[in-house]
Amino acid sequence: MTIQELYSEIDGDYEQAVRVLRMDKLIDKQIRKLTKNGVVDALLDAGKSPEPTELFEKAHAMKGVCANPGLVTLSEMASEIAEEFRPGNPRTLSDPEVSSKLAEIAALYGKTADGIRKYEQG
Repeated sequence: MTIQELYSEIDGDYEQAVRVLRMDKLIDKQIRKLTKNGVVDALLDAGKSPEPTELFEKAHAMKGVCANPGLVTLSEMASEIAEEFRPGNPRTLSDPEVSSKLAEIAALYGKTADGIRKYEQG
C-alpha cells in the first residue's frame, strides 16, 4: 500500500499533508506516529470523567497532531471538543452530546488506526 492509497482508505487529505509536510518521507513519519503517541486515547480517557480543562487540553493537542498529516476530519472533530471546553467559552453541548462526539472520534480513529497498521505492514 502506498501512502496515497492509505490516505484514500482513511479519508485523509493527502494534498493537505503535502502542503504542510512537503514530502512523503515526513508524511510517512507523522502518520506512523499517530497510533503510538496516545493523543487520541488521552482525549477519550479525559471524556470518561469530563473535567473541562483536561478535555480542552487533550482535544487541542489532538487537533494539532491530526491537522499536520492531513487528517482533517479527526482534527475538526477534536477542534469542536476543544472549543466546547475552551476556557471562557460558554458550553453549547450537553454532556450526552459530548459523549456522542467522543464516540464518533473513537470510531473514526479506529478506522484510521486500522488503515495505518495495514500500511505499516506493507
